[in-house]
Amino acid sequence: MKVMTSDLAFASAAELLAGYRRKTLSPVDATKAALERIEKINPKLNAFCLIDADGALAAARESEARWMKGTPRGMLDGVTATVKDLILARGWPTLRGSKLVSRNQNWDADAPAVARLRGAGCVLLGKTTTPEFGWKALGDSPLTGITRNPWDPSRTPGGSSAGAAVAAAAGMGCLHIGTDGGGSIRIPSAFSGNFGLKPSFGRVPAYPPSYFGLVSHVGPMTRTVGDAALMLTAMAGHEDRDPYSLPSDGRDYTVGIEGGVRGLKIAYSPTLGYAQLNPEVRAATDRAAQMFAELGAIVEPAEPGFVSPFGAFWTLWTTGAAKLVSTLPADRLGELDPGLREAAEDGARRSARDWLDADAVRADLGQKMAAFHRRYDLLLTPSVAVPALPVSQDLNEPERESEWIDWTPFSYPFNMTRQPAASIACGLTSAGLPIGLQIVGALFDDATVMRAARAFEAAQPFVRPPV
Repeated sequence: MKVMTSDLAFASAAELLAGYRRKTLSPVDATKAALERIEKINPKLNAFCLIDADGALAAARESEARWMKGTPRGMLDGVTATVKDLILARGWPTLRGSKLVSRNQNWDADAPAVARLRGAGCVLLGKTTTPEFGWKALGDSPLTGITRNPWDPSRTPGGSSAGAAVAAAAGMGCLHIGTDGGGSIRIPSAFSGNFGLKPSFGRVPAYPPSYFGLVSHVGPMTRTVGDAALMLTAMAGHEDRDPYSLPSDGRDYTVGIEGGVRGLKIAYSPTLGYAQLNPEVRAATDRAAQMFAELGAIVEPAEPGFVSPFGAFWTLWTTGAAKLVSTLPADRLGELDPGLREAAEDGARRSARDWLDADAVRADLGQKMAAFHRRYDLLLTPSVAVPALPVSQDLNEPERESEWIDWTPFSYPFNMTRQPAASIACGLTSAGLPIGLQIVGALFDDATVMRAARAFEAAQPFVRPPV
């Protein structure tokens, strides 16, 4: 096998696998192309906190040998992948963006998603950056510093799957594992201009369990919808270490993905009835909704009918932060991100009754959305209310906002309901910053979300950032 092209770093997993089968592409060349992009771009953008070039090249050579024999290990053999640094990967430290996590541990376990990609033959490149313990929607941490947006390095790529989003958009690997506890896949996917899916809760198993409980999901971040479908197929299924994981059903999420949206009944809500929205974001998502109608869907303006669950989510989130921080050395808490420390202190003041009240709001929200999806197959909203913020700026409008969730009102409600929700690029602002469209499906109907996203992508393909 012998191939090198200038665009190999931006080849999709599907394109790579087709080339490997034909012996016109090489896993070694694809891995070298990704590593060359990392060497060139990562110093500017800081998407990686660990790069294992030697390990990746060794895995790529093994993959190439298998393909030459016609015996690939699995469905993703030789495809490059990265791991968010909240997720365990055997042999690599998982420091979670924090100075308080010791490197001196036995890093001898893979999280389920990592084990499954490794078992499918993926070439693991390294670990991507996250804000400390994934607590916020920006891309900076006390440990790794600032991760920057590939469209404008003065802007954040969002978080908490910051490095994964940047790596995907900028050609630094093909498949990227992210996590999403309040928008942490969808927000950086929107800000960075690529695709990200928060699957139904439990679709991709997690270990160890998140301190943020039932709002925390694991999912794929990619440049193309088809690659996310491949990735989800590989990662999904029951895992004994995760008691909340869904049963394995053997589904191939690439099957039916080209089915289009003709005849689907789709609701469009640009505000969910309560959100304030940047005008350029509104205009882009209006156009996206119209495109679904042009593709044959029945698109109607409709509100899902719930009030903002801000208070309930913040209770669930801060009590999780309080539990997390309680496990850390008390004499070193001054080294934490100040915002995380404040959130944990807020959570520590809340009672069990407060948490149960918030959980009741979550249950009611889930019931309302289940009823809504008896009328509509999908719900379209903006992914985020605003374009990417300047780096290290926590609030978009400090005079009316108190927390980061104020400027991302569309994401966290669907963590509370556990539904599948994706972000796909739907345009650029006048300043050249990406805008994301959110596609929300009924609980467990990940396949329809992917099919709709693929139909939209076919009409408006991925655009590379100017790096």
